[in-house]
Amino acid sequence: MPLPLADAYDYRAPAGPPPPAGSFVLVPLGTRRAIGVVWDGEADSRLPESRLRAVIEVLDAPPMTATLRRFVDWVAAYTLSPPGAVLRMAMSAPAALEPPAPQAGWRLASAPEGARITPARRRVLDLLADGRPRAGGEIAEAAGVTPAVLRGMAEAGLIAPALLPHRPRFAPPDPARPGPALGPEQQAAADLLREAAGRRAFSTTLLTGVTGSGKTEVYFEAIAETLRSGRQALVLLPEIALSAQWLERFRARFGAAPALWHSELTARTRRDTWRAVAEGQAPVLVGARSALFLPFPDLGLIVVDEEHETAFKQEEGVVYHARDMAVVRARLSEAACVLASATPSLESVTNAATGRYASVHLPARHGGAAMPQVTLVDLRRSPPERGRFLSPPLVAAVGETLARGEQAMLFLNRRGYAPMTLCRACGHRLRCPNCTAWLVEHRAARRLQCHHCGHAEAPPEACPSCGAPHSTVPIGPGVERVLEEASALWPEARRLVMASDTIAGPAAAAAAAAAIRDREVDLLIGTQIVAKGWHFPHLTLVGVVDADLGLAGGDLRAAERTFQLLHQVAGRAGREEHPGRVLLQTFAPEHAVMQALVSGDLDAFMAAEAEARRPGHWPPFGRLAALIVSAEEDRAADRVARDLGLAAPGGEGVEVLGPAPAPLAILRGRHRRRLLLKTRRDIAVQPLLRAWLARVEVPGHVRVQVDVDPVGFL
Repeated sequence: MPLPLADAYDYRAPAGPPPPAGSFVLVPLGTRRAIGVVWDGEADSRLPESRLRAVIEVLDAPPMTATLRRFVDWVAAYTLSPPGAVLRMAMSAPAALEPPAPQAGWRLASAPEGARITPARRRVLDLLADGRPRAGGEIAEAAGVTPAVLRGMAEAGLIAPALLPHRPRFAPPDPARPGPALGPEQQAAADLLREAAGRRAFSTTLLTGVTGSGKTEVYFEAIAETLRSGRQALVLLPEIALSAQWLERFRARFGAAPALWHSELTARTRRDTWRAVAEGQAPVLVGARSALFLPFPDLGLIVVDEEHETAFKQEEGVVYHARDMAVVRARLSEAACVLASATPSLESVTNAATGRYASVHLPARHGGAAMPQVTLVDLRRSPPERGRFLSPPLVAAVGETLARGEQAMLFLNRRGYAPMTLCRACGHRLRCPNCTAWLVEHRAARRLQCHHCGHAEAPPEACPSCGAPHSTVPIGPGVERVLEEASALWPEARRLVMASDTIAGPAAAAAAAAAIRDREVDLLIGTQIVAKGWHFPHLTLVGVVDADLGLAGGDLRAAERTFQLLHQVAGRAGREEHPGRVLLQTFAPEHAVMQALVSGDLDAFMAAEAEARRPGHWPPFGRLAALIVSAEEDRAADRVARDLGLAAPGGEGVEVLGPAPAPLAILRGRHRRRLLLKTRRDIAVQPLLRAWLARVEVPGHVRVQVDVDPVGFL
């Protein structure tokens, strides 16, 4: 059942041949009816026949493939999740399990003697002369008649009702359509990926290359080979809402749009897309991480674009990393998997170095464009004016760029106007009532908001602590505050803010990309969403307002993530004939991340990161698993966390850290404690976790979430 249940239920098979494994069936469950999947394995022989309830109906839907059933079981076992909870992700469009309703139209009938044939009726008869039934709206439009004409013809016996055949929802992409000319290095990479996609065997290839080197065009050739072999292809993007330019490039290469899968689809579109995938009528699908659980009958290729992105990690419900699970699904499907990134994760780099993955690298930008020059602005020596956040060198660079008629970008990975608001009279900081987080001011919307739970409130007229009127002040910059400063410095510049608050979905992202491409924007101000794969041909300057932002907090991957983000955003500059410049404002120009960004030496930076982690068996040279204990009462969370700490596993190569309050000690009203299991790479953590959790009784009002291979530690 698609419910958070650990076991399957036994039912009596309906009359006739028993439904095979994978069949979708309607069954009684308590006082209601539910849809489940006939699963693999034997029935419980201890159950008496009298206790079995009968299957109500076998649904007319393509059965769930054995590959997908094995994938559901594998993900459940790896993440320590109930199989039913994983199955629910594979049944995310229940309406698709009902066959689509037949559509009615009209066909030509035998004309009775003496029927009146007007010019309008003649046009309809000529249209239907080929014998193909058509929908009434299609006939009316093509023949230039009104629905009343069709009704009159039906009454006269000239046309008769007919059921229309179901048309494929998605036009087939054309793999033979010529793509852009590839350079020698791109061609060699494309040949390698084509060969992998055509083998009908499992492989994983890490595709790396500098920003703008044509990685997308290269893996498009693997998609073309997959289509030629009659198999389906899946492309995972970290944020499908920001895929407007990717979709344009796909249409240009293949002459048709792919199927889409993301959270903003309507229920009807989800139903139609799920069914099309299951019936093999969606040759290529591009989607967010949940697309990994769609019912592909013959999946031949999985591409994970921007494979380093933490957006591929699902943190709620079933906690899994889509990049890692993509490799598993490819193995179960005997398919090729391509992991693409200009700044690959250390995990993938290590797997390529040890031979687990094949690898191919594109060292130069396509078309002869040069990589941008990266310069550090030491804020200790060139501080901004009091109350400002843009340093004199950055202000001068933006002004010069705009004067040349080129586009500039100011990057700050922080939404809103200010990350913190405090009282100048007593120092009180405005905090979320549900989380241990500061409220972020969004001045344009006149609200204070928590970015963790969504709580929002109006800015107070007086300090809630000391009562001083109009005493609250914003501390620090967000993109709205940078916009305010930019508006004062360059009032004539046409400005656009790109953040998750202002880019609500695919349509807004497409409109923003078109405005920038068509030079309707002079100055772009954005958060991390501007770093992901955009191609802005006239953008020549990127200014990073706070390059140090991601280095705080002591996260295991802080340096790696900061390098990846800043390298990606720097890669937006100078992607065509005009050279690009990048200015990084920093208080720590000597930091290894800043020096690596200036040198552009990704390999040296990754090697240094690896050497720092190897001695302590930190990932990817060891394994981690987190237990997050949460409860509405702090004492309940403390009690269970303490019991887990006392029952923690031990032994050589095994270490447990904690319990300790989580950095976000209260989230959505629940008190949170964390424990971290760390082991050598050769030790499987799942058996340790199962035995550990079995030793501790957890009350129903306390939750213990398991996060195998955590990427965040909040």
